[in-house]
Amino acid sequence: MTFANPLPGWALLLVISASALVAWLAYRRVPLSARRRHALSALRLITLLWLILCLMRPVTRASEDTHDAIVPILIDASRSMGLADVDGGRRRIDVARGLLERQLLPAIAPRFHAELLRFGDNVSAAEPATLSATDRRTSLGRALQAVRDRYRGRPVAGIVLVSDGGDNGDVDAIAAAATGAPIYAVGIGPKASPRDREVVSVTAAESVLSDAVVDVAVSAVSHGYGAAPIELRLLENGRAIDLRRVTPAADGVPVTQTFRVSPNRDVPTVYTVEVPAAGDEIVAENNARSALVPAAARPRRVLFVEGAPGFEHSFLRRAWAGDRGLEVDAVVRKGRDESGADTFYVQAVKSRADALTGGFPKVRASLFGYDVVVLANVDPDMLSSDQLELTRAFVAERGGGLLVLGARAFQRQGFRGTALEDVVPLELTDRVSGVQQATASPGMNRVALTRAGEDHPLMQLAATPEDNLKRWASVPPLAAVSPLGGPRRGASVLAVTGGPGGVPRALVAVQRYGEGRSMVFTGEAFWRWRMMLPASDPSYDRFWRQAARWLGQGAPDTVSLLAPVAATPGDVPIVINARDSSYAPERDATVDVRVTGPGGRVETVRAQPDVSQSGRYRATVHAAQAGVYRVAAEARARSATLGSATSAVLVGGVDPEMTDPRLNEDTLSRVARASGGQVLAAGDEATLVDRLRTGVPAAALAVRRDLWHTGWSFAIIALLLAAEWLLRRSWGLR
Repeated sequence: MTFANPLPGWALLLVISASALVAWLAYRRVPLSARRRHALSALRLITLLWLILCLMRPVTRASEDTHDAIVPILIDASRSMGLADVDGGRRRIDVARGLLERQLLPAIAPRFHAELLRFGDNVSAAEPATLSATDRRTSLGRALQAVRDRYRGRPVAGIVLVSDGGDNGDVDAIAAAATGAPIYAVGIGPKASPRDREVVSVTAAESVLSDAVVDVAVSAVSHGYGAAPIELRLLENGRAIDLRRVTPAADGVPVTQTFRVSPNRDVPTVYTVEVPAAGDEIVAENNARSALVPAAARPRRVLFVEGAPGFEHSFLRRAWAGDRGLEVDAVVRKGRDESGADTFYVQAVKSRADALTGGFPKVRASLFGYDVVVLANVDPDMLSSDQLELTRAFVAERGGGLLVLGARAFQRQGFRGTALEDVVPLELTDRVSGVQQATASPGMNRVALTRAGEDHPLMQLAATPEDNLKRWASVPPLAAVSPLGGPRRGASVLAVTGGPGGVPRALVAVQRYGEGRSMVFTGEAFWRWRMMLPASDPSYDRFWRQAARWLGQGAPDTVSLLAPVAATPGDVPIVINARDSSYAPERDATVDVRVTGPGGRVETVRAQPDVSQSGRYRATVHAAQAGVYRVAAEARARSATLGSATSAVLVGGVDPEMTDPRLNEDTLSRVARASGGQVLAAGDEATLVDRLRTGVPAAALAVRRDLWHTGWSFAIIALLLAAEWLLRRSWGLR
């Protein structure tokens, strides 16, 4: 019992004392015996105390009514719930419906306010009879967020989740569960793997050359078929081009294979790997998976700056000129004129040649128009401090690539102490000032790949890893190598050469720097590779073309488009970055996105500014049909076109709903634990009801009963007053 109008202790003592004083004073002078005066005073005091008690409003709280507490019941309605793999062929959704109608609702509805919700693509109210497994995905995290928002401010005893544990949404279900009511999960589906063969993953590696091979890595697994061989079929745009049979080590052990393909880089190419479905497979939708190799980007623009005329210039120019994916502008310092000023030999596209007549560009817009800058045997004093800082910004801010090569570039302190020191992937401190000359000693200045180099796309000279190592072993030794220090933090050494005493020296090193990439090549007279190898050997040309392409691969245009390479049917997010000619973010652009679907249907969407980042715009495209969607974006500002960009998105290359169709108890357990709930077995309704009772908020349970607001309270007052009046009359008082 509590009081709605409680009095502090001192006030209560004061009121009781005052009541006693009033009762005593009322009969102090009455001509009665002491016993009768005390009896009347006691009745008066009891009456006053009862009135005080009623004024304090005593109440009680009962904890019996839970009907106001809500229990949302979430039923998974995604396509995986349509699998007929429970109890000899029953569909999962039918098992869930029976569990709901015969067990969950009869146990919950009489005690709580139960509400049935279906979830998959989204959350909506449902009835048991209309439940169907039709949604394309299982967005468990979004469903939990929707339930939290739907019942915000209302008492929720707990959430009952009936699902097979699949979760392929874009919201973290664990984080969503931790912020809501306790979740009591009931798993539907077999724990053991059914007889099933699945293509687990298909990935296409990054390609550097337009005519180079691309590695398509495949992983597949077989459950229930023992060590029977798995047949992997590779299709290019729907046409079969390869077939392999791979035997797993044991049942359930994944197998991996790598296919090497040569896609047409002028258009997007879809590679599909499929496993023929067996007659007794329950799930055939996971027997195929696709990956997209996008079309090659526009030619990369390269600024090739040579410190002095030499063989390197002509050999590199010829190698790069043979690659249609590269546009090379060359600047060679010839010497000095009569006034002592440097003179330059310029080979460039006419529209860019004027900015190069004085050598290295001095204006941000001129330099930032390139994707790659090559400094070959360039002394640091050839560039001003402003030009060095501009080059650093070209890599860090514009996202371009920088290649520093030629041992002469590192003599006399090299770029140490300049703005480019940190851009070079190797430390410029632990070195001597000279260049180590090649000798006839075995291994001296010969090239060897590191572990990182064996896997890096820049260093691939052959189709297989074994042939690649043989090709590098056949490369002639270099004339000289500059002995620089070790790699900077985050840099990778891809190739080394033998030095005095067999100590390896870094030859090729790369790193990410800011938004761009940088590379260093410390060898001298590397043109000898081309001269000393057979005329048919493409190693020299291939390596330097790959170097230029790799460095410029991530360099964005003034308008760049970011879209997922693969997506599931539904809404596809598109991000566009718009910049002006100096590559500063353009915040007032008008950006239109044009999408061409697989059936040829064209849709145009106006992108909206992203308030969180200047120069960034976002659009959403609805892709309902599976296939390749071609996306083109154009940005305009102040009546001028900033630029355009294109990309491609493969929609429906994988069916996430059918990936590993087993009951995922781990997901259900982690979601339940994060919320303070637990996983329950079907048929354990008593435990569920007990847990729901403990989860009902106290405010919903409390039912207040006013003890003073009853007929008994009035009757007691009337009886006390009547008793006092009757005694007064019988003892001769009025």
